[in-house]
Amino acid sequence: MEQLDIREKGGVRAGVQQTSEKRLFMQLLVFGNARDTDALAAALNASGIAGVLYEDANDPQGVGVLTWSDDPNHFLDKVRQVLNSTAFAGLVLKPEYTMMGRSYAIGHEPNLEDWLLQRSPRSVTSPEWKWAVWYPLRRKGEFNSLSAEDQMSVLREHGSIGHSFGSAGLAQDVRLAAFGIDKNDNDFVIGLIGQELAPLSICVQAMRKTKQTSSYMDKMGPFFIGRALWQKNA
Repeated sequence: MEQLDIREKGGVRAGVQQTSEKRLFMQLLVFGNARDTDALAAALNASGIAGVLYEDANDPQGVGVLTWSDDPNHFLDKVRQVLNSTAFAGLVLKPEYTMMGRSYAIGHEPNLEDWLLQRSPRSVTSPEWKWAVWYPLRRKGEFNSLSAEDQMSVLREHGSIGHSFGSAGLAQDVRLAAFGIDKNDNDFVIGLIGQELAPLSICVQAMRKTKQTSSYMDKMGPFFIGRALWQKNA
């Protein structure tokens, strides 16, 4: 029986394909009834955990808390304690916005370790890039029946848009796999990070025209739109 190999695989480096058993887990929790955001930021800062506190652009009393770790126990052992502290006692969880996923590689990343563990935290904690649009998505089952070559063609068209926005300094993306760790059975969690909100909206609009979104997307959203009030990278 062939042994399973579930390692992440990146590009070839020094003649050897990079591999890693490490992945970064990221979780977004959204709350209402947050009247004192400064107290929330202070509590998060005092906890020592890495994360982002977003003010919800669509709810004047809403916030989002983004945290991450390469150990999923972190969310239960540390983040849970912080969110059950006095500062968060009056908040009401909005479970429809809960998102969780893990970093992954597609096989050509030049620096696999950075891609899996450092790139996303670096993007979401950049002091100049405070705006964020987060959303889950699920593809139609038909996509999985396509040949590997056809899948790559669809993904390449979609990815070229994200790359063009990134090269222009308009948006950075966070892409997380959510298979089996999302209560709504979504496939991925996407974060678009930018200095301004408009380019993030335009990026989503541009992607609607791709074959992946127009032909093979089953569901997208709900969308959480926030601006970072507090950011901390470990």
